[in-house]
Amino acid sequence: MKVLVTGGYGFIGSFVAERFFKEGYQVFILDNLSSGNKQNITFKHKSYILDVEDKNCDEVFKSNKFDVVVHLAAQINVVTSMEDPLLDSTTNILGLVNMLRLSSEYGAAKFIFASSAAVYGLNEQTPLLENTTCDPVSIYGMNKLIGEHYCQKWNELFGLNTVCFRFSNVYGPRQGSIGEGGVISTFLKQQHSDQEIVLYGDGKQVRDFIYVEDVADAIYRSVTTDYHGVLNLSSNTESSINELISILNAEKEFKGILHQEKRKGDIEKSVLDNTKTKRLLDWVPMYSLAEGLAKTSEWFQAKQAENFTEQADTRKKWGRFQRSSEVWPYIENILAFLVVMALTLGTVNGDSFDLKLIYIVLIGAIYGTKQSILSVILSCGLFIGESLQNGREIVSLLYDANVLFHIAVYFIIGIAVGYSIDKRNRDVVSKELQKKAMEEKYDFLKDIYNDVLVVKEELQQQIVNSEDSFGKIYSITKELDSLEPERVLQRSVKVLEKIMKSDEISIYTMNQNGTFLRLVAKSNKSEFELPRSLKMSEHPYLSELLTTKKIIVNKELRHDMPLMAAPIFDNGRMVAMVSLQHLGFENFTLYSQNLFQVAVQLISSALSRSLRYLHSTNKERYVEETAIMNPPYFYDMLKNKREAKQLLNTDFTLLAIDRTSLDHQTLSSLISNSLREADYMGMDEKANVFIILSNSNAIEADIVIERLGRLGIAAWIVQEKDQAMFSFRDGAYV
Repeated sequence: MKVLVTGGYGFIGSFVAERFFKEGYQVFILDNLSSGNKQNITFKHKSYILDVEDKNCDEVFKSNKFDVVVHLAAQINVVTSMEDPLLDSTTNILGLVNMLRLSSEYGAAKFIFASSAAVYGLNEQTPLLENTTCDPVSIYGMNKLIGEHYCQKWNELFGLNTVCFRFSNVYGPRQGSIGEGGVISTFLKQQHSDQEIVLYGDGKQVRDFIYVEDVADAIYRSVTTDYHGVLNLSSNTESSINELISILNAEKEFKGILHQEKRKGDIEKSVLDNTKTKRLLDWVPMYSLAEGLAKTSEWFQAKQAENFTEQADTRKKWGRFQRSSEVWPYIENILAFLVVMALTLGTVNGDSFDLKLIYIVLIGAIYGTKQSILSVILSCGLFIGESLQNGREIVSLLYDANVLFHIAVYFIIGIAVGYSIDKRNRDVVSKELQKKAMEEKYDFLKDIYNDVLVVKEELQQQIVNSEDSFGKIYSITKELDSLEPERVLQRSVKVLEKIMKSDEISIYTMNQNGTFLRLVAKSNKSEFELPRSLKMSEHPYLSELLTTKKIIVNKELRHDMPLMAAPIFDNGRMVAMVSLQHLGFENFTLYSQNLFQVAVQLISSALSRSLRYLHSTNKERYVEETAIMNPPYFYDMLKNKREAKQLLNTDFTLLAIDRTSLDHQTLSSLISNSLREADYMGMDEKANVFIILSNSNAIEADIVIERLGRLGIAAWIVQEKDQAMFSFRDGAYV
């Protein structure tokens, strides 16, 4: 089984992913790492670093075919939702719709959506039930409520089984300081950092805290049920902020409490009723607030020490790097200027090549506009200094066209070179970003391709090694290669027994007017007894087979219908029904249902072929203007009945007819009205007429004999020892 957890590297998502992994699921995680951390997951899994609204998610679903999708990826900050509604809606609405679309399109069996107690708004009539009127007061709460409506409608429109959990205040290890349960992580961070905790209001605000592992357990249990709809996920326990502070303070004393005014919009009391959740999921929260806080505090303390060491090292390294990367261009610029100044001092303008231009061009080419402007200013200063050294007055320089020309040239060259280099660098950065994006896309598609190859190899191994591989199914169904409908149906029982690993298979054929089904073949099991005929009007599932033309699965395990049944149609008419009465519990899977359907389709194809052959050989099969089979076809039918008797213990009775006073046409006309559609008339080489009564014993045969006697036709049962005259020897009947 495969489960996709969106936001699986986050606080709640990592615990949910871990729970499914422990239950034997293949875990896939889709996360953009905006708030998640890969270090939260330590077990084997497959990850995709994507936004949930990204179009590349199509490839993820297409290549994996998830059984369960748990959608936890979201923008969880209420303040952010108010400041940037578009950002909140992009993730919490568009992302959800994308996941719902892909889940239904690629056949996910279950979709779990993380909603919030924020949908209830400021309602303080606690505990709040699932059917309580919702009136959110934030964009975050509005979008969560809209998400619930999307899930409900997706279930109605596309049949996707969706469950929406309204979380109360979730807390536990790996939690950040934002979100609905962030007050605990905030207090712990302040406590372990020896800071005063900040308390808004008087601390009498009541909350419903639930430990994260209880949340993960409930989400897993929801996958094992057929329930779809909305559920509260909470501890249903009132805990004030003061009680919370008291529990934390008992473990480690706070440095102090800084009291602040109550924040605008803070609700006084928020508690959710979890009665429905406990009843439907057979679930109860396992952790009390004190137990959960102890585990959370222990984790937080260890993580705080680890982070402190890492951050200290990082700050030192980054500080050195940042300082060097910012200062070094200025140092090189000044050093280059000093070299130029040393080479040009003492020279007379125009007596040597202007090294200042080379200096400006080089600095601009290396560092861009910012350093080139500095080099221009330094070069202008050097040029003026040289002029003063050569006896010029500073006032005269302001009116000297040559001086102004040199300065203008320096600025033009410096700005031109710097701008061109900056533009080139921007183009290079842009190309690098494009290249990086293409490389990421390539790596992503390569991962998808490798995943598909792995799945392909697994399927190939299953096909090669499976007892019911297509190759073995083909070899078994070769047994159906017959042009006689009776033989096809009889052998179909054995074929299905091998494929389905069941010894309770039966096949019924439909009469011409479509009112009855007659048993023609069943498994040879001593205690496997079935009615010889079924009336369509008395069994609703038969009418369903006729109208839907699809396989029926008895998921309710009703005793008045088979476990699985499938119709066989020919030229738009139902001609037979294949049923499976019993299957081992471990084999009652969707795979077995699909296997049964494939096998029935092969049987249907073989039967249709034999019926076409039967229709095309009608003239040579029967004596002209009668329903009496000619000898070769009669012998074949008798042989089929004997095989069915030997393999399936299917009864039949052979009657001999005294026709001394009647011709074949008259005899056929009289007898046909007394026989069923599943019975046959035939004659031997000496023109003696016989009747084959299908699925009939001696008692039922006596009834037919009596019925024929009233028509003036004498008949008697041909005993099994007397049927030797119809033996098949040396390629012919004798």
